[in-house]
Amino acid sequence: MKSKALQAEPYFKKVAKDTLIKGEPVTIDCFEFDGQCFEISRSGPISILKLEDEWFEDLDDPSKIIEAVKSSSELRPDIFSFWQRPPDIEPKYDFYSEEIDIALLPIRSFEDWWNKGIKSRVRNLIRKSEKKGLEVKITQFDDDFVKGMTEIFNESPIRQGRKFWHYGKDEETIRRQFSRYLHREDMIGAYFEGKMIGFIMMGNAGCFGLTGQIISSIHHRDKATNNALIAKAVELCEKKDLDYLCYLFWSEDSLSEFKRRCGFQKVQLPRYYIPITSKGKLALKYGMHRGWKAMLPQKLTAKLKEIRRAWNEKSSK
Repeated sequence: MKSKALQAEPYFKKVAKDTLIKGEPVTIDCFEFDGQCFEISRSGPISILKLEDEWFEDLDDPSKIIEAVKSSSELRPDIFSFWQRPPDIEPKYDFYSEEIDIALLPIRSFEDWWNKGIKSRVRNLIRKSEKKGLEVKITQFDDDFVKGMTEIFNESPIRQGRKFWHYGKDEETIRRQFSRYLHREDMIGAYFEGKMIGFIMMGNAGCFGLTGQIISSIHHRDKATNNALIAKAVELCEKKDLDYLCYLFWSEDSLSEFKRRCGFQKVQLPRYYIPITSKGKLALKYGMHRGWKAMLPQKLTAKLKEIRRAWNEKSSK
C-alpha cells in the first residue's frame, strides 16, 4: 500500500532559476507541475507558493495544483496563493481572498486617452516637452540603449527617498540583468539632443501592457519625460491591440498621484490564499502572510518612510 501511495504522489520537478531580488542576482528554487512553474517566497517565517511569473500567466487549474500540494510529502509550503490577472476583476473562486490594488489604464484609443483620459495640464506638459526638443520613440535593446540605461541608473544612489537598487552597475551587468525577457518586451526611449534621458521596458502580458521598468534622468526633470513616455506607451498598446496599460501596484503616495494624472485608475483584484499547513492557517488568522510591514499602523508606516527618506538623502550627500 505504501508503494502505491508513493507512486501516486504528484511529481514536482525542482529547477533552479536566475532572478533579481532588490536588484541583486540570485538563484532560486522553482517547481514545475502540469506545465507551469511555481516559486516559494517567504513572509517572515511563513512560506508561500505561487506562480513564478504571475503577471504574465494565469493559473490553469487552481483545484488541481492545490490538491497536488496538499498531497505532496516533499513540497510543503505553508500557504498556496494565486490571483486573477487584469482585467478579470470579479472573484471566480470560493477560496479565502483579499483585495490587491493595481494601477490600470483602459485603452480605447490614443485619441480617447489624449482628449478624455488626462487633463489639459498633462497635455500641456507633453506639448511643452516636444517643443523643448524631446523625442520619444520605439527603439531597440542595443549598445546605445544599454549605455543610456547605465548613465540614468548611475545619476544618484537615492531615488524617491530610497536606495536605488541599480546604482553603481556597469554596462555589462545591466545588459545581462535586463536582457532576460526581451522576447516579450518593447523598448521606448526618450531622447534630448540625441541622448537618451528616459525609457520604458514595456512587457506584453497578453491582454495588457506592463510598465515593468520606467525611469528618467533627474537632470532633465523640466521635460516631463515620464509623462511623454506614458503617452507613447498608450500609443503602443493601441497598436498592439492591448486593452489596458498596467503600472504595477497602487499605493497612496506621490507616485500614485502621477499615475492618477496620467489616467490610471485604482483597480482591485482578488488574491486567494489557501492554507496548506497548520502554521499557514495561523498566519491567515492573524494576518502574518502579509508581512510585518503590513501589520503596522498606516500613520507609523508613513512616519517611518519620512525618516528613511531624510536619512537616505542626508547620507547620499
